[in-house]
Amino acid sequence: MALAGLLLALVCITLAQWWHGGSLWGLLDGPALLIVCGGTLGAVMLQTPWPQCKAALKALKVLFARQSWPFHEQASRLLHWSHEARHGGFLALESKTESHELDRFTRQGLQWLVDGTEPAALERLLDNELDRLEEQKELEARVYEAMGGYSPTIGIIGAVLGLIQAMSNLDDPGELGRGIAVAFVATLYGVGLANLLLLPLANRLRAIYRLELRYRELTAIGLLAIARGDGSLSVSRQLAQYQGQRQ
Repeated sequence: MALAGLLLALVCITLAQWWHGGSLWGLLDGPALLIVCGGTLGAVMLQTPWPQCKAALKALKVLFARQSWPFHEQASRLLHWSHEARHGGFLALESKTESHELDRFTRQGLQWLVDGTEPAALERLLDNELDRLEEQKELEARVYEAMGGYSPTIGIIGAVLGLIQAMSNLDDPGELGRGIAVAFVATLYGVGLANLLLLPLANRLRAIYRLELRYRELTAIGLLAIARGDGSLSVSRQLAQYQGQRQ
């Protein structure tokens, strides 16, 4: 869906350029692309610490990957753990902490539960971990959002530089017109990069991470219910509101 949307936008723009009688090659300009891409990256690198930039780069694989979060399966697993804990104690769940089928957040929360952490302390630990994850994911999305904010302005800088070059050909109207047209390609690159790629990527990251955080919330609620010794019906009701989530 993401790739199809990007392709649709690019095809519509190039088709409109061709339909209007313009040359498709007129949309290609190496110096303008260098100014916009290089300037945008430089500005973001200046404002963003390297660990945050690195995390944002790693997030690219999340943007176009189809990762599912099995809400129903996780809820069933938590309900089963609730039965085991009520009959065999928390230590009956110790073997689950090493399961590779579980995500890191679930294994960590389960380990705290097995270690006998009091419900109030467990709630604080889980809440702190959720807050940390949410902040980390938001910082990753902000990198692309910042790039989307800078690229139109960098495009204007490219256009101004192009116009400066075009003004040197005032004695040749043909070259002057061609130079002005090329200059505005930089503006097109800046605005297009921001609104067709960078800002949508930032919002897509937020949507993906929002779903992931809901999955973590489901896990946290289930683990807290187990720690309090809630009955199966109570646990089931608490988890039911999350089981209709879709990616």
